[in-house]
Amino acid sequence: MHELTICDSLFRILSRERKARGFDQVRRLKLSIGRFSCLDPESLRYAFDVTSRQTFAEGALLEIEQPQGIAKCLECGAEVSVESRLSSCPQCGGYSLDPIGGDEMQLVELEVA
Repeated sequence: MHELTICDSLFRILSRERKARGFDQVRRLKLSIGRFSCLDPESLRYAFDVTSRQTFAEGALLEIEQPQGIAKCLECGAEVSVESRLSSCPQCGGYSLDPIGGDEMQLVELEVA
């Protein structure tokens, strides 16, 4: 379960921000996780719940948005938004798509007290 590793990295970022900004508690955080990232949002929520226990982020609301992936169609050359790596090109219907975006994870918002 690499979601636990992701949560460890997220807590390093949160700890660094806490030290720099001097807040006591995280109330809400919003992540943007591309659909090509191979992360399961429910597993990530569970991992965050487990790793945040008895920390400054315990009880924080974790919001996850999943923007569509971006791919270049090797048949028609179009750059398109797609739901999954197995989607067809919405322009020409071809299945030769080369992913060029949508595998990133980003901390978008942080609400603290």
